[in-house]
Amino acid sequence: MYPVIRLVKEVLVARKAPPLRPGDIHVSHHICWPWDLDIWNELNNGRTLTLYDLGRIPLAHRSGLLTAIRREKWGLTMAGAVVRYRRRVRAFQKIEMRSRLLGWDARFMYLEQSMWKSDGACASHAVYRAAVTDRRGIVATDRVLEALQIAPELARPLPGWVSAWLAAEDARPWPPMQDSRVLDELAATG
Repeated sequence: MYPVIRLVKEVLVARKAPPLRPGDIHVSHHICWPWDLDIWNELNNGRTLTLYDLGRIPLAHRSGLLTAIRREKWGLTMAGAVVRYRRRVRAFQKIEMRSRLLGWDARFMYLEQSMWKSDGACASHAVYRAAVTDRRGIVATDRVLEALQIAPELARPLPGWVSAWLAAEDARPWPPMQDSRVLDELAATG
């Protein structure tokens, strides 16, 4: 089940926090509850992605994006993600989540999130490609920045590792192949 109550709590906390500028970090604190666990008694990998919502939505609120979305009747969608899991999170462990806007291009915004354990170890790290949408499709980021009153010159180049991920995504076949051609293509490139 989606953690609606936890999300409402995080949004209420974020409403009292000061606004964020591009690149500023939103920090939130969470507990791994028993219903977040998989059969190995650790934070479920899918639940990790859901919990990252608890950082992204308040980040969007504090940056003014949610206000612009409501005003313009826009939507927000995820268009891709890459996740690295490195440390187990067990029941009742506390985690600190850090969320920030890395940058943007003509169509997408790139968000970085990480979960940190109380011993200082990073448990997981995710980068999301997000898009603002309207009934016609993706809203250009120039238009989003204008609605947020953010000067386009505040844009910073995306880190090289994010650009490399995007290049790999561009090389990935779409739609995915459904037959033995996948193995043939892997063998040809391997």
